[in-house]
Amino acid sequence: MADSPPRASIAEAARTVLWAFFGVRKRVAHERAATRITPLQVAAIALVLVLLFIFTLITIVRFVVGQ
Repeated sequence: MADSPPRASIAEAARTVLWAFFGVRKRVAHERAATRITPLQVAAIALVLVLLFIFTLITIVRFVVGQ
């Protein structure tokens, strides 16, 4: 049985998800990350980043409106 590649760190997985949000990835980076990042890592990091994005938008709107 072949050795599986080491799992990506949280920072590597977060970088991959952020680039996916932006919509730009190099093919080599995609192929390298696809073997190291688990679906659970992607889902968890994406959820955290979406919640952070929503919280940031709500905070900016409240600041601008003055509440």
